[in-house]
Amino acid sequence: MKRFISMTMAVLMALSLVACGGGSSSAAGGSSAASGAASGEGGSIKIGLLANTSDANANYGNAVKNGVMLYIDEVNAAGGVNGKQIEVIAYDDKGDATEAVTAFSRLVDDGVTAVIGGVLTGTTLAVADETYEIGMPQITASATAPGVTLLDPEDESAGIRENVFRACFIDPFQGEKMAEYASERLGATTAAVIFENGNDYSVGLKDAFVAKCEELGIQVVATEAYSTGDVDFKAQLTNIAGQNPDVVFSPNYYEDDGMIVTQAREVGVTGTFLGGDGWGSVKNYASAEDLEGSVYCSGYAPGSSDAVKQFEADYQAAYGEDIPNMFAPLGYDAAMLMLNAIQAAEEQGLEACTDAYYQAVIDAMSATEGLEGITGTYQFDEQNNPIKSAAIMKLEGGDEVFTELF
Repeated sequence: MKRFISMTMAVLMALSLVACGGGSSSAAGGSSAASGAASGEGGSIKIGLLANTSDANANYGNAVKNGVMLYIDEVNAAGGVNGKQIEVIAYDDKGDATEAVTAFSRLVDDGVTAVIGGVLTGTTLAVADETYEIGMPQITASATAPGVTLLDPEDESAGIRENVFRACFIDPFQGEKMAEYASERLGATTAAVIFENGNDYSVGLKDAFVAKCEELGIQVVATEAYSTGDVDFKAQLTNIAGQNPDVVFSPNYYEDDGMIVTQAREVGVTGTFLGGDGWGSVKNYASAEDLEGSVYCSGYAPGSSDAVKQFEADYQAAYGEDIPNMFAPLGYDAAMLMLNAIQAAEEQGLEACTDAYYQAVIDAMSATEGLEGITGTYQFDEQNNPIKSAAIMKLEGGDEVFTELF
């Protein structure tokens, strides 16, 4: 892997090597980091976790964190990786890119050898720039923008961040899937879109949906934007109501989507609402009547297998609540993928936080094939995106119900 490392990052890397090899204490005040001994007896492996756990979208961040910790606790209880316990150092990035970069710098100082996170697209993009500079393995459970792994989303020939992976599918995939669903399952011939301007996630899904609609012969009769923080969408929705579309694609986060659906019904929008995975938990933000029949795609199919049912039972036992949304199982799978790859580096007796260790983890992640997770069976494409189906969730009687893999 070719890397251009500035003097600043070189110093930072040197400090991280001291932290990994010198047995410094963890942020949690627990055990010291192992120095990378090949014996596999005792010590710990430090992993960083970045999640937004206190901002407006903390419902996502806390779910990812819980899923990650559930898997890692299970691994530690079973003896760890190569005889070493997994030590997680977690920071709240508050859903802010600057906070996320600062938190990552702290993780480097803490001596982590890999990062799980961020959760939101914007924070993950910011951290991906940093991990790429030093080649540290990174996986996000839920950041869906193509640019997380692509160096230039506008020019795929520019290459990828070889060190960055994701457990979820990407924005274009979701937008395309929902356009295909509108055509094949709903027979839609007209569509409207309402999206959050300036939000990478929302814009990415919107662009892919619109492009696929054009390809499928669905006429997009209205495309309406709103600004971050808006709570009144009636002007945009009135314009949409005037076009009477068969479907309305609202590729936003659950809280906004709940307000949008509620206000849409108030101004006379009758079309079926469609969404991406940001709709998880939307049932808590609008009435069952207004949401009835709405459909979104998800990376998680509740109750779909014995393994999924066991995960749901374990999650409820650990946290005293049911699975809040698909972000918890995606967090679980992200941790599974990372530890599976770290196992390969450990089996080679490599020293943590070195280029050789990083590369061994990255190579093992790239070679993943047939690894069964909660949200699907994993392998990665040439852009480090997982290849798996989308779960279609439908709002029925106030519940978010899995209907099919599509």
